[in-house]
Amino acid sequence: MSDTGSIDVDRWRDELESKRAEKDDFFAEHPQSPIPPEERDSFDGLDYFDPDPTYRVTATATVHEKPDPVLMDTTTGREIRYRRTATLEFDLSRADDDLEDGTFELGAYRQERPTEQPLFVPFRDKTTGQQSYRGGRYMELETEDELTDGDKIVVDFNLAYSPFCAYSDTFDCPLPPEENWLEVAIPAGERFEK
Repeated sequence: MSDTGSIDVDRWRDELESKRAEKDDFFAEHPQSPIPPEERDSFDGLDYFDPDPTYRVTATATVHEKPDPVLMDTTTGREIRYRRTATLEFDLSRADDDLEDGTFELGAYRQERPTEQPLFVPFRDKTTGQQSYRGGRYMELETEDELTDGDKIVVDFNLAYSPFCAYSDTFDCPLPPEENWLEVAIPAGERFEK
């Protein structure tokens, strides 16, 4: 279900554009930028899909009391162990023919170390390898309180981003597990064509 009814769309768009400008500045100037130093002078900003509030949806959480371990392969061939903390179920629907209507699920994960971390939601979709990074994209979802069964959480695909390994081979990034491969195109968030 799209979550546009409860927000000021103009304000949401302004905040999104502001976050994107901050990220471009970080990529262009910060010493920890994933853009190799020799390429930063020619870097003119990341590429994004146009902001689209249709891809800001409300998901229903199913919390896993004893989360299953999930081994995620990485871009360098290692494995990283995560726990599937929750499953997020959401609907996507649009008036035009670009998007198949339907209900979809994504696993939300945390690493095993006991720290307060956002939910990590790596995913692939039908833009992967064409309009977005071939290794998939990520979202991080903050929750104000501990998540419980049936809680509603906003999933804004406009905030989906490419991992640092898209920009430099010096990074090692987890790849979305097969359970998070969406059989639909999500033209929202960061684009990546290389």
